[in-house]
Amino acid sequence: MTLPAPTYDLVLLLDPQADDATRAKLVADTRASIEGQGELLRHDDWGERALTYPIERKASAQYHLLQFHVSDTQLLSGLDRTLRLADEVLRFRIVKLAPGVPAAPEMSGGAAPARRPDEAPEGAPEAPPAQAAETAAAATGESASEPAPEAPAPEAPDAAPDDAEVAVGEAS
Repeated sequence: MTLPAPTYDLVLLLDPQADDATRAKLVADTRASIEGQGELLRHDDWGERALTYPIERKASAQYHLLQFHVSDTQLLSGLDRTLRLADEVLRFRIVKLAPGVPAAPEMSGGAAPARRPDEAPEGAPEAPPAQAAETAAAATGESASEPAPEAPAPEAPDAAPDDAEVAVGEAS
């Protein structure tokens, strides 16, 4: 019984300031070499996305994911050499996937807005005040069992008479 050819992921980060035709030719040549010596499973163009940190003074890159099967590892060394020499490639990574790894997520061309780790996702229920206090105490290193000093209740603003008209956006 022969084992199936291993699956590889190739992630390309291309310079968005490079000529579109040059980037398209690089991706087409990469696809052609994979299809010539292996089997291309999928090619996802994730579009231009912001980088976590600048690479070669670039703040964004055009992302591509190529998944493929290949039994001859000579293709991998050929891809490695070709992509290292290409000026349009900011970064690339070839990873051998372990059997049973789930499929890559479907990504659209636009990046999701960044969210701080302490923010809840939109639509998520807010934590009860006691749980929120424990979470805040854990983050600051304080004990949640100590009662926090209570803040004074805000004073009610002076109520305007019912017959007073105030225009929105104008000073009264």
